[in-house]
Amino acid sequence: MSEVKTAVLSLLLDAYERRDKVGLVTFAGDGARLVLPPTSSVDRAATLLADVPHGGRTPVAEGLLEAADVLRIERLRDPSRRPLVVLVTDGRATSGERALERAFDVADRWHSLDVETIVVDCESGRFRLGLAGQLAQRMLARHVPLEQVSATGLIDAIAPAATPRTSNGKAA
Repeated sequence: MSEVKTAVLSLLLDAYERRDKVGLVTFAGDGARLVLPPTSSVDRAATLLADVPHGGRTPVAEGLLEAADVLRIERLRDPSRRPLVVLVTDGRATSGERALERAFDVADRWHSLDVETIVVDCESGRFRLGLAGQLAQRMLARHVPLEQVSATGLIDAIAPAATPRTSNGKAA
């Protein structure tokens, strides 16, 4: 979680120049919550991210649904923005009935949001289930294993997707 906080603050510092916004949805226990509404304020982010809890049960479907709702609202506010979602998960949906099935159902519909998505796979340990990779595949998202990521590496992984693009798809 500390790497995620560092990455969010670093993204905000970088985003300030491009007038981008960064938000954070966390999901733990029974649901998801918008911890950091999309903002370009580094100070606000630092304050709101100071005590972000982590660990425990993981309601992946609820996290994805909350992120989709945030995207919907932001698109109403500014339809010209091009969103980027970075999902940091091990993919182990463990909260509620049929948790993994519900997560996969949301992931299967994710492409309809038309949002670039990166799944940072934080699964570790000897026995790996590959669930984050399956989520990424279902979401039509880029999959980045955590081993390839550090606090600055997360920014490096996101940076190409965060580069503004013109209507012809080339970097601006």
